[in-house]
Amino acid sequence: MSFSRQLDAYFRSRCTLIVIATTEEERALEEVMTACSMTQRKCLKWDLALGLREAGSKPSRQMDPRTLLETIASPDGKVVYVLHDFHEVWREPSFKRQLRSLAQTLRTSEATIVVTIPKNEVPDELKDEAVIVDLPIPDEREIDELLARITSGHSVSVNLNDNSRRKLVQAALGLTVAQARRAFSEALISSKGLNEDSIQFVLSQKKQVLRQSEALEFYSSSETMDNVGGLDKLKGWLRDRECAFSKEAADYGLPAPRGVVLLGIPGTGKSLTAKMVSGLWQMPLLRLDVGALFGSYVGQSEERLRRAIHLAETVAPCVLWIDELEKGFAQGGLDGGTSQRVFGSLLSWMQDKRAPVFIVATANDVSSLPPELLRRGRFDEIFFLDLPTQAEREDIIKVHLKKKRRKLSNFDTQRIAAASTGFVGAEIEQAISDAMYTAFNDGCREVTTGDIVDAVTKLVPLSKSQREKIDQLQKWLREGRAQSASSSSVKEREDTYLNLEFLE
Repeated sequence: MSFSRQLDAYFRSRCTLIVIATTEEERALEEVMTACSMTQRKCLKWDLALGLREAGSKPSRQMDPRTLLETIASPDGKVVYVLHDFHEVWREPSFKRQLRSLAQTLRTSEATIVVTIPKNEVPDELKDEAVIVDLPIPDEREIDELLARITSGHSVSVNLNDNSRRKLVQAALGLTVAQARRAFSEALISSKGLNEDSIQFVLSQKKQVLRQSEALEFYSSSETMDNVGGLDKLKGWLRDRECAFSKEAADYGLPAPRGVVLLGIPGTGKSLTAKMVSGLWQMPLLRLDVGALFGSYVGQSEERLRRAIHLAETVAPCVLWIDELEKGFAQGGLDGGTSQRVFGSLLSWMQDKRAPVFIVATANDVSSLPPELLRRGRFDEIFFLDLPTQAEREDIIKVHLKKKRRKLSNFDTQRIAAASTGFVGAEIEQAISDAMYTAFNDGCREVTTGDIVDAVTKLVPLSKSQREKIDQLQKWLREGRAQSASSSSVKEREDTYLNLEFLE
């Protein structure tokens, strides 16, 4: 059901007080007017500056809130009053009482009061009388219609085929109508028309807008599987589901993948894997900052999570990356139960979500995660990223040498891999960078295998400095509580552990 038809149903069922939570005041008014036209209802709007007047007409005179409510108390037939600024007024107890009484009195009439508010914050005294609804962010159809209106009737150059046009529209998903209009208009001006470059321009504008959402950050990920060393089993699992969001997969009867949990040792590539999923599946990547969800006011944290989820579902299909999950939702928080309420809301959404939002949740401290988070139905699989084996370390070394624009033939990667037993990918990368600094300061010469091996011997890896914690994490894998992200055999992993003990 469209939003306007939903409003029409409320009008006909004589809901006397409707609260629409949205920042899109103009679009909300258009939806109300569309609903009014379905049953020939008169639509009047009011704001603090211009008073009460018929929607679409010029203002006649100002009207203070008290006089407004007195006017509404004597409605003339089928009429809808749209109040834009009344949330600034209803903080006063007398106005709350008057509006509540009015909502009760109007039940015998055909009048409805619609209040638009920028945030879903309704006084407790009014919640029982009000129908509170959220105006959804415009979908693909609405964005496409907006683009058509902008490009039609103007002498603008539009060099887009059907596929490129669809990508441009999808690039604007998650924006309000006003934000999308600005992004399209700026793209038109900057490129003197719309073309393939306009897609990246609109994406860059969306990045800036999503930063203002406080909890979501938009990533343009270009990471590929070649940029991630090891993790063969995880890569194979992702490759098998590469086309799972297609229409063909849906017609075949396949459900869209729900998500994965990446557990394990810090520095083994969990965050990099989230970016790799986005690049592999060619889907936008949104990072949910769990810490930024929590606000100082009552209900603020839940509202931020609600907006973040709504944005993710609007942008879908997408990858939602929840990094270091345990830091925000660990049990035992002394925050008055806020983290538990937010966590409960997130769990409910993950269980019931229908939008194709693939969740990649990463965590280092497994013991802090509540058991209900990891059960099947919320995630498709739980992968454990362990210390890399000799072969995996060699792959990681090659990846980082390529990133540093070095010829692999100039290095003995087997020797470096053997020297770096117990190192994770992040530590190997740091060792290569340290070796390059040494070579650069030594007459700007080329870095060698010996430089890297020397740098490795100077670093103390987490597998030694935090051995007890690493052992506790690895216990999860040995007990079969998670699937290994690598296809290496148990024998290879046992050899890695034995080599660590030998080196100590």
